[in-house]
Amino acid sequence: MFSAISRAFKTPDLRRKLAFTLAMLAIFRLGSFIPAPFVDYGNVQASLAQTQTTGGLYELVNLFSGGALLQLSIFALGIMPYITASIITQLLRVVIPRFEALHREGPQGQATLTQYTRYLTIALAMLQATTLVTVARQGALFGSSTGLPLLTDDGPLAISLIVITMTAGTGLIMWLGELITERGVGNGMSLLIFTSIAATFPAALLQILQTRPIEIFLIVMLVGFVVVMLVVLVEQSQRRIPVQYAKRMVGRRSYGGQATYIPIKVNTAGVIPVIFASSMLYLPALLAQFNQPDPVTGELPGWVSWVSQYLTTGDNIFYAAVYFLLIVGFTYFYVSITFNPEEISDNMKRYGGFIPGIRAGRPTTEFLDYVLSRITAAGAIYLGLIALIPLVAFAAIGTNQNFPFGGTSILIIVGVGLATVKQISAQMEQRNYDGLLR
Repeated sequence: MFSAISRAFKTPDLRRKLAFTLAMLAIFRLGSFIPAPFVDYGNVQASLAQTQTTGGLYELVNLFSGGALLQLSIFALGIMPYITASIITQLLRVVIPRFEALHREGPQGQATLTQYTRYLTIALAMLQATTLVTVARQGALFGSSTGLPLLTDDGPLAISLIVITMTAGTGLIMWLGELITERGVGNGMSLLIFTSIAATFPAALLQILQTRPIEIFLIVMLVGFVVVMLVVLVEQSQRRIPVQYAKRMVGRRSYGGQATYIPIKVNTAGVIPVIFASSMLYLPALLAQFNQPDPVTGELPGWVSWVSQYLTTGDNIFYAAVYFLLIVGFTYFYVSITFNPEEISDNMKRYGGFIPGIRAGRPTTEFLDYVLSRITAAGAIYLGLIALIPLVAFAAIGTNQNFPFGGTSILIIVGVGLATVKQISAQMEQRNYDGLLR
């Protein structure tokens, strides 16, 4: 492996791409520690030191920002607005015919959809920045455990400048990701997410090592190793449906006749259902946080207390059950949007393709739908169980919900890592070198 990496850096063109990618990732991480204007850096660090857990409310956003959210940095929002905008754009293809038509136009239509995604990213970033600054201004960002003021100035002008700065930071992150995709190695947005999540691993492991016995730490490392192996196995697993194309004569030449297959991954939906489920659980807690106690009795409304007890942290069975069911439901929902058996069947019929033993047309559509539903069931259960690992660890050893080996973090790290290594290996093989993976 080390010799393969050495060969990669000895290839001039690939070395430039790797160096550019690493430089952009370094800039991204640097911006995560630069505080936004009018943020009291000392009080923020003191509040972080007093707070042992990020809490379920901000867990997902803080994870994708590499911890920058609770630092109130210029990159506090991270890549999360872009992820949300991309998901919304994909979902709108179902309800807006114009978006579906653009998707089918090829590169030109895809460029237009990308532009729409950028505009939506900026709008969502402004909305999320306003929410974050409002919560920080009220002193509720770290819960009730700290009472330190996080802003040196909470006037309208200062608040506006903080919101504009964080929104501009999201725009800069989006630009860095596109630069990496164009001039570096791998998918830029995916690598930024990878970097954000990987940056939280040392601190999470150090916290377990400092607060728990060494036996617990060793068990955590063993569980992490096993989970990574299982995730790699499942992410690489796929059902290959054989497809045969009939021969056809065009003039004196014969076309077709080759055999191929349709690959259907076990985890077709990727990590999107986990993000959907976390976002849905995020909304009730966010609404509850903006409700103030009754001025007479000093008590919170009943529904606010119920949400705070059952839908903010994963230390109860109700939260885990709802989280699991949401992941399963969103997995089926997202797969039904992204994988259309009827469209695939029509394309096969148009080009003379068929599945051996299955008639073309409606029987092919029903067969693909049947296979997809069974594979999606296994993938949904797999996603739900992987996502519950941090909650189980939270209940078992009392660590915070940023448990390093489980859930969204491992899925993204393994997926992005495999895709990036494959791309580097492909570029090395183009230059008559041995691949990165033999």
